[in-house]
Amino acid sequence: MKMEKKDLHLEVKKMESLLQTSCRTIWENPEVGGNEKASADYFRRLLDAEGFHIINEEHLEHAFCAEYGSGKPVIAILGEYDALPGLSQKVTDKKKPVKAGAPGHGCGHNLLGSAAAVGAIAVKRYLEAEGISGTVRFYGCPEEELLCGKVKMAYYHMFDGCDFAISWHPMSANMVYDNGYLASASAHFEFKGRSSHAAFAPELGRSALDAVELMNVGVNYLREHVTSKARIHYTTDSGGFAPNIVPPRAGSWYFVRAPYISDVKEILARVGKVAEGAALMTETQVEMKVDYGCCEMQENHAFGDLAYENLKEAELPVFDEEEMAFANRLLESVSDADKEKAQKLYETEGKPMVWKLNSRNLYEINPLTASSDSGDVSHMMPMCAISTSCWPAGVAPHTWQSAAAAGSSLGEKGALCAAQVIAGIAYDLYNKPEVREDILKEFEEKKDEYTPMYEG
Repeated sequence: MKMEKKDLHLEVKKMESLLQTSCRTIWENPEVGGNEKASADYFRRLLDAEGFHIINEEHLEHAFCAEYGSGKPVIAILGEYDALPGLSQKVTDKKKPVKAGAPGHGCGHNLLGSAAAVGAIAVKRYLEAEGISGTVRFYGCPEEELLCGKVKMAYYHMFDGCDFAISWHPMSANMVYDNGYLASASAHFEFKGRSSHAAFAPELGRSALDAVELMNVGVNYLREHVTSKARIHYTTDSGGFAPNIVPPRAGSWYFVRAPYISDVKEILARVGKVAEGAALMTETQVEMKVDYGCCEMQENHAFGDLAYENLKEAELPVFDEEEMAFANRLLESVSDADKEKAQKLYETEGKPMVWKLNSRNLYEINPLTASSDSGDVSHMMPMCAISTSCWPAGVAPHTWQSAAAAGSSLGEKGALCAAQVIAGIAYDLYNKPEVREDILKEFEEKKDEYTPMYEG
């Protein structure tokens, strides 16, 4: 008997305990970007046991691809598992770290990677049962919070041969994002001067710290003359010298964000000129090193339509009274204004959790204004992006409240729904050539030349 989409949804449902185990295992062992050894190894073992072929990249220790099947189309399912520094949190309605200063899953990547893996397993079982042409790939993607993991993976050609990509993220809503993410780039500026005694012979010194401060002042004036949607953030490093030493070394670290990567490159070049001006004024030298950059998400409405239809068909998260009570307690630490704004936006009818499908065009008034290296994937192949309700409306990601929800049944129910949606989207891509053609046509019309903003 032919396996239908409802059977695929049931296959995901059968794996609910596996999903919960995965979500909790990653949540209980948080690892920040660049250190995700246990998390990556967990998913490697899980998918290897299921019969996937594991492909590792020698240059990226914690990145991998798990592949099953043969032939076209090749569907990439994106998984992440890195945590955030300093967001250790117990599953409680009060700010209470498991370990002070330790990392935690305040962005719900324990849910993200787990739902993606379960969705991929369901798709594998479908391909295996039906014996049709098609390949599924689960991508273990590290360092998303550093905005560079997938950029590095693209640089090393790990996504070559893929036709479509499916992504999701825990949020407060059940919705589709047709576009989003601010493009971003990271750059370090290192100034070198000449040390001297700050009181005895200040005229002999050339202060690298003065250069850093002048650069930052210059960039603050620059803000008025870039696109209003741009964001420029920085931190500084004075080198740790005592006040009576003219600092011979100092630096600053900048993030530049804007709606398009072309804007980011232009603004970053102007920031570089400001740095050169600061060096000229202080008679120091400056070295600019661009670490990496990530792109905005390329819109694809045809793919968004497909994703939305699959959100309609999946079992949306249903929260019981105890879970709603926990969500309400989490919201006690959120301002009334923020809570009311979110509940109005998501039309929760006063409930703390979103319990229904949000409108198709909600992304237009609630865009993704953060950045993600997933944007780069959308420039290599058509990519869709969904979110499901995993924490209360009014709670922001990267907070202790979202970390608590991500370790609870609130997040796990949202992840189960996401796994069904992922599997359903893949099912349609394998079985509806006309839908594939529409998505690819739109992608070809909008795509531009893509080169990873990374130098290895």
